[in-house]
Amino acid sequence: MTDTPTEILHATHRALREHGYARMTVQDIADETDLSKASVHYHYDCKHDLLVAFLDHLYDRFEAQIGALDGDTPADRLHELIDRLLTDRSETPAFRTALLEIKAQAPYDDAFRDRLRRFDDAFAGTVRDLVAEGIETGGFRDDLDPETVASFLTTFMNGAQTRHVGVGHPPAESAAAAHRYVETALRPAAAGSTAEPDGDAGGTAG
Repeated sequence: MTDTPTEILHATHRALREHGYARMTVQDIADETDLSKASVHYHYDCKHDLLVAFLDHLYDRFEAQIGALDGDTPADRLHELIDRLLTDRSETPAFRTALLEIKAQAPYDDAFRDRLRRFDDAFAGTVRDLVAEGIETGGFRDDLDPETVASFLTTFMNGAQTRHVGVGHPPAESAAAAHRYVETALRPAAAGSTAEPDGDAGGTAG
């Protein structure tokens, strides 16, 4: 049986899809449940506190999503990670737009920014570990810097998601570009599928 705070967070998800970040009210969230507005306020003081808790809730789901990747090799799991975050997502366009609205508030809101940084750190850490493992097992170039690759892919994935919401750029095209990066820039020359690796694409300086 779902506890009341979790029920409210699920209702927040539905209300964000329906109303967006800016227009959504606590009453809208209550209307998605059998609770009164006062009951929602009993658990969360205000809309902002509720959204902070909602981001924590999303992070728990995100952590589980990126922590159980399929694939026999680090490269396979990196490809799977890209697909999960770009092409296998089930959120509606309206919900993705609402999340982008929340992200837009992060420069002015420490709580939002801290929560969103956790997503970046978790994704970058997963990529960094996969690249390090791939170097160790011979699946990736041995001159790569895992930190540089993780930073690049984190920035690329954030940009791809924003571009999709903002101008409708197909996520599948962004995913295809990320997959090409893995195969042509990270693989050893003999393992690359279509091109020689670019020496500046994630390699060490000098």
